[in-house]
Amino acid sequence: MTHRCGLCFPLVNKRLKLERSRKNTYHRSSFYSGIVNMKVDRTGIDIPVYDLSMIRNLWEGRVKKYKQYQKKEQERINKSALVKINQQWQYRIICRKMKTNEVTALQCYLERSAFTEMGILPTVHTSTDSEEKKFIFELSGDKWKKLPEDLQYMTYLREWHIHKTQIQKLPEYIEQFVDLCVLNLPKNRLTQLPAEIGKLANLKELNVNYNKLSSIPPELGECENLEKLEMAANLDISEMPFELSNLKKLKHLDLAENKFATIPVSVLRMSSLQWLDISKNSLRDLPEDIDRMEELQTLFLHKNKLKYLPMSTANIVTLRMLVVSGDELTCLPANLTENPNLKFIKLFDNPTSLDVSEDKKDNTLEQTEHDKEFMQAYIDTLKDRETAPVYTTKVSLTCLL
Repeated sequence: MTHRCGLCFPLVNKRLKLERSRKNTYHRSSFYSGIVNMKVDRTGIDIPVYDLSMIRNLWEGRVKKYKQYQKKEQERINKSALVKINQQWQYRIICRKMKTNEVTALQCYLERSAFTEMGILPTVHTSTDSEEKKFIFELSGDKWKKLPEDLQYMTYLREWHIHKTQIQKLPEYIEQFVDLCVLNLPKNRLTQLPAEIGKLANLKELNVNYNKLSSIPPELGECENLEKLEMAANLDISEMPFELSNLKKLKHLDLAENKFATIPVSVLRMSSLQWLDISKNSLRDLPEDIDRMEELQTLFLHKNKLKYLPMSTANIVTLRMLVVSGDELTCLPANLTENPNLKFIKLFDNPTSLDVSEDKKDNTLEQTEHDKEFMQAYIDTLKDRETAPVYTTKVSLTCLL
């Protein structure tokens, strides 16, 4: 009996210890408010779960940091040049998939939205010429000191008309405007033309009158389809690169009011040239091979220092109008004055030289512009009088030019 009781005591003590440990565990878990007992029916295991507010705060902090990272990354991407390049290519891809009328509507919308924010809305015209759309960009006003940044995405444009601005240079991205036919840039403050202008293979007209150019880039000779070039009243241009002799399609050239001492060799090699104005320069003589310009019809030589005209001038059989200054000119080929098909105009200037000081430079340029308009108007009237009697084809004017 004593033996059996000795075996039972260890078992009883073991059960008492288990119950005490369970009670202590229950009281300890209840002591902490942040822990809740959750009983799983199947397993019978107690799982401690922390307060949900702590977990929520933790995740909200992580989400906030992730959003800040995303914002900084987006700002970095927006400042990157790769984004603009990608946008431009995506724009081209989309336009190729669209119909013509859809492309036109999209382009007009983009232009309006891009420039409305600037307070000035440049004009973009759409018209039909030989069943093709022709897009024209116009910009003017003293407040413009540089071209709008969004212009670089309008590579579909075929004409630029920019005048009376404070713009001093053209952007290098102009080479992307491969369809550009007309570049009309008079009365700005351009000091140079970019070399990239030579990439405009379809360019037909270039007007940079009344700017501040002092040189002409040789790359301009790569624009082999150029037909009209006007560079008057830049005041400091004295040379033309030999590369411009490649302009075999050029018909109209205006070099008035510069510092040329003679007609450049590159001009003599322009085989299609019909209209040349090199008035108000520093010419003292003409090249003896001036008759190389076999297609020349109109030649302006007034306001120079010429004392004679070479005999080869009479060999230009296509010449129909010749304008010279009569103050110092003493020797003329007889064939010129007796040619009934030639309108020979001799201008007598009074005074022979003008004051071009800084105080009067603006007035002089304005007067020069009026003079050119007067001459153009007079020439237009002559064109309407092709059937006039012989005695009216020799004209002598005395006026201030």
